Parts: sequence; C-alpha cells; structure tokens
Amino acid sequence: MELRIRVGRRLAIYIPKKVAEKLDIKEGDSLILRVAENEIVLKKIMDPIELALSGEKFAKVSPEEIEKVSLNEQRKKIKDTS
Repeated sequence: MELRIRVGRRLAIYIPKKVAEKLDIKEGDSLILRVAENEIVLKKIMDPIELALSGEKFAKVSPEEIEKVSLNEQRKKIKDTS
C-alpha cells in the first residue's frame, strides 16, 4: 500500500485511517521512526502482553519443567543462605 500524505502544521504527519486499521495502530501506541537515506520508516512497537499472546512462539515449556527448575532454584537459595 502506498499513499500520498501532506506534512501539516508543526511538521505533523498523520497516519491515514485505513493504514492505522490495517496495522492495528491505536491512539497511545508507540512507534519507532527510522530515517534511511531519503525515507522515513515507522514500525509499531508491540505491547509485551500483546506480543506474548499473539507473537510467534519459539519454545515450549511444560508446567512440570517450570516446577522442576523452580524447586532447584529454591534449593540453591536455601543452601546459599545456610
């Protein structure tokens, strides 16, 4: 998608509604602005919770594995304080 927009007062650039909807950009969202030669690139920063829920999953950990690690770390902590 390529659109032509204008720079407004105080050099403001407004994101067209259809672009914001397509990228799920809402008021208050954070974006990264990058300048590359003669281009301006905006990239949405995903909220950590949103990323955890909808982002790509790259590891699987079972509750049993988490419990095992937790118990080992607790044992180390108790041993270190003794």
